[in-house]
Amino acid sequence: MKTHMVRKNRRALGIWQMVIFTLAMISVGALARADDADRIRPYGENPFYWQYKGQPVLLLGGSWQDNLFNHPNGLEEHLDLLTASGGNYVRNTMSSRDAGNVYPFAKRSDGKYDLNQWDEEFWERFDNFLKLTHQRDIIVQIEIWATHDYSNAENRWPIHPFNPANNITYTAGESGLPTQFTLSEPSTHPFFHTVPEMNNNTLVLRYQQAFVDKLLSYSLAYPHVLYCMNNETQVSNEWGDYWVDYVRERAQAKGVEVHVTDMRWDITIQEPDNIHIYDRPDRYTFVDISQVSAHSADRDDQWRYDRILSVRKRIAKQPRPMNQTKIYNGTRGDAGLRKICVSLFAGCASARFHRPLPSDWMRESIKDGDFEASSVWGFGLSPPAQTTIRSLRMLTDAMNIFVCEARNDLLSDRSSNEAYCLAEPGKQYAVYFPDGGSVTLDLSAAEGDFQMRWLDIIAGEWGHEDTVAGGGDATLTAPGDEDWAVVISAE
Repeated sequence: MKTHMVRKNRRALGIWQMVIFTLAMISVGALARADDADRIRPYGENPFYWQYKGQPVLLLGGSWQDNLFNHPNGLEEHLDLLTASGGNYVRNTMSSRDAGNVYPFAKRSDGKYDLNQWDEEFWERFDNFLKLTHQRDIIVQIEIWATHDYSNAENRWPIHPFNPANNITYTAGESGLPTQFTLSEPSTHPFFHTVPEMNNNTLVLRYQQAFVDKLLSYSLAYPHVLYCMNNETQVSNEWGDYWVDYVRERAQAKGVEVHVTDMRWDITIQEPDNIHIYDRPDRYTFVDISQVSAHSADRDDQWRYDRILSVRKRIAKQPRPMNQTKIYNGTRGDAGLRKICVSLFAGCASARFHRPLPSDWMRESIKDGDFEASSVWGFGLSPPAQTTIRSLRMLTDAMNIFVCEARNDLLSDRSSNEAYCLAEPGKQYAVYFPDGGSVTLDLSAAEGDFQMRWLDIIAGEWGHEDTVAGGGDATLTAPGDEDWAVVISAE
């Protein structure tokens, strides 16, 4: 009898939760429709880029953590530093694996979680983060499933609320979820196979849906949010397809337009699971190609540039923004700085420096709260990242990047990885030199004299100015051996 009453009470609780959620979503829908015209969306005149509040916007960013909402100490100051540096873009994984983080579900006095109850602190942190970023016009790219939170690396699955050993909601037998998962790569974890097209695990899926519904009850109220289903997943596309459709359907039911994608693991960004996303613009309304910047000793920036252009060509008939929500650094100290520049010269709509360190267990050299650290993993929002973001904003403010295309075909006397060109031929040109150098630029489409301004990207300062005549070829020689860019435009 007692067990029956507990189950009955839980069912009643679930009904009331759904009622509350429905009322919240009605309120969200009313608010969202009020400012729907201002929402982040592909730019109407060039869908390879974004627009926000009706204006085209280039997304640049860097941050010390991927799950900023779950690190509330110093958050406002960190966001202010980002905007002061010219940044307007952050990544936000719905992750709980760092010291001081909280989980979305209520924890009982016996240490176990109740998946039918929410943790107020978690969702207050999330809502506060959305408010602070909205106030600052910072675009947020949410990753709903923080893939590595469910792996065995760093003892993550053994302490996770979804683990049946850690909650009172279901058992291992009822849920089909293991209490121990020995693989560090989570793609084979049953947690990521619950959808109808895979294992059709309706019990666990119900709680996964509840988590996404709760997330959307906050985020759909805001116009500055993009949605990515996973972080560098290797799970088959059926998983991502399901959640993309789920999020869009939930949003559409409330009259809200959202833009969605998934992030695959493959570094080449050309495997079939990536192609699946590129070839479904009806389902995936932008693409995230972050993994192309991952560490690799035998792949230089020219290789990455060529891969990005291959994606651009693939989606050209139905263009969409190409985002890079994480630009990795590497063993070479300035690799991340060059990767972010090359990404923009390849036509990416967003680029953000990855966090300095992957998690607490690699924090030997920095203290929690060191918001301006950098490492071989990423520049975060360290001083070099701040200066580079500021420089790229100076560069793109000096031209109309939203009408330009990658045009290395206008360069001659160029060696591999020597220089990269963006242009609106006849009107404006920009050339980036990662390591100095000298190339010839075809200005035959231009008439008259053009202003030429050099930008020292490392220093964040404009340098030498000159004029150059259109109608023929112009020799461009970088003033120094490090990162330089030149903007050539009508006087």
